[in-house]
Amino acid sequence: QVQLVESGGGLVQAGGSLRLSCAASGSIFSINAMGWYRQAPGKQRELVATITSGGSTNYADSVKGRFTISRDNAKNTWYLQMNSLKPEDTAVYYCNANLVTWLTIGHDYWGQGTQVTVSS
Repeated sequence: QVQLVESGGGLVQAGGSLRLSCAASGSIFSINAMGWYRQAPGKQRELVATITSGGSTNYADSVKGRFTISRDNAKNTWYLQMNSLKPEDTAVYYCNANLVTWLTIGHDYWGQGTQVTVSS
């Protein structure tokens, strides 16, 4: 079974940095794209950043220039480097992957979520 395990969340002061990681395991043939989403209390889940296996990236306007998504295809692992954190970045962050398995050619999987709290 496919599993996504993420880590790296925590409590930081405004202006600080955190690095989130997500590792996918299981019967994976390939990963089409990897990403990070977040959900703040009382708000809808929103896209933060995505990256394809080829390295093309996409960022939400609110994090552009502060966050960087990267990946290690060989390890089925991807990261979110978060710099210059703001209190409004506080949310539960979820990693995501669209991947190919024996039974699916393109399906989204999600990590368990990790809390990021930015204090002012």
